[in-house]
Formats: sequence, C-alpha cells, structure tokens
Amino acid sequence: MENLLEIRDLSKSFILHNLGKNIHAVSGIDISLKEGDFIGITGKSGSGKSTILKCIYGTYMLGQGSIWYNSKKFGPINIREATNRQMIYLRKHEIGYVSQFLNVMPRTTARQLVKQAILEMGRDQEQAEIETEKILSHFELGPELWDSYPATFSGGEKLRLNIARAMVKKPRLLLLDEPTASLDYESKIKVKILIEQLIHEGTTMLGIFHDLEFMNNLCDREYNMQNGVFTLAH
Repeated sequence: MENLLEIRDLSKSFILHNLGKNIHAVSGIDISLKEGDFIGITGKSGSGKSTILKCIYGTYMLGQGSIWYNSKKFGPINIREATNRQMIYLRKHEIGYVSQFLNVMPRTTARQLVKQAILEMGRDQEQAEIETEKILSHFELGPELWDSYPATFSGGEKLRLNIARAMVKKPRLLLLDEPTASLDYESKIKVKILIEQLIHEGTTMLGIFHDLEFMNNLCDREYNMQNGVFTLAH
C-alpha cells in the first residue's frame, strides 16, 4: 500500500427515526494521504466535515465505501472491517484525534491525563513526567493547573489540554477537528508551532479548520466541503 490513508467512495447517512428522515452527511468522498501529508478541509458548519474524521477514527460506521489505513502493526487494514481490539490499539498508538470537546474520566487531573497518554506509548515513568510538564507548559497550562481537574478549566484551557494530550503522543496520523476553535490568537500560534514541528517530524495530518489564514502555508492540499461533497480548493 503506497499511501498511509486511502478513502474511496465514502458515504454516510443518518436515520432520524422520530421524523422518518434519512439525512445524507457525506457522499462519494475520495481522498488519499501519503506519509507526511497535511490535508486541510474547510466548509460551513453542518457540511459533513467532522463525519469524515469520525469515520476514520471508527466513531461512526461507514455507510458505503472503504477507508484503508497502512498500520505499522497490522499492515493495510480496512477500518470498516477492523475489530474492536484493533481499533483500540490504533487509537492508543497510531491515530490521534483532537476535537473541540474534552471527554475525560472523572477525578483525573490534567497531569494524569497527559502522563497516561505518554505511558501508553511505552515511555517510562520518569520520561513521561518530564514530557508531561513540558507539553503542559508549552500550552501555557501553569503548574497550578497540573493537579487540578479539567472540569474546573475554562473552555480555552480544556481545548489546550485536549490538544496537548493528543500531540504529545506524536501519532502517525493525527485528525484535527477544528483544534483552534475558541482559542485566542496567541494560543492559535502555539498550536501552529507544534503542527509545524509535527510536519517536520513526518506526522500525517487531516484537519478541519474555519480559519483559512491559520492554515496558510501549512497544508499540502485544501478541500472545501459543501453539502457533503468535496471540492479541491488548491
């Protein structure tokens, strides 16, 4: 398999049983990413952008089509046919996902949340502690927040923690679902710096952004999405 990710004829719809309606989210999506590519997707809210990422991550089942991922452990694997055990492994070790929302176990501190992500990659306790403090500091989450519960954080702090948790693992494929939403300008710049670092290290990324200016000079290709259909912007 030449590419890291190949999406072919992806379609997904949702049935609203109470209304008796079938809503088409995406239709006929084709996209390929080589290792090290950074692809950006833009479009209005509700156009189907996030549906693509959730199908790749296995959160949504595909309606039709295929998503092939060239796993380091399993080799070429069709996400549609992957077992639960395989998807759990891929999420822990190979595919990262950053959304606008932070979902964590209750009574888990910011430090514990990030440290656990690093330990899952096989690091030892001492190295995990060092990397945890480094990434939290990078995103200006001060030491006074490290041992606090994310439920007490502001919206911007939660998002920065979510980004830190995903990016610290340096996954082979990173899915970005509007990672800069609700962040101030300085925080956006910090995200951009880390994305540039990941690009330099060869991380393959597929990202959704509203902020075209933020994407400038970062993406290899940009697609625009309208009513569930892709158009190559440039």
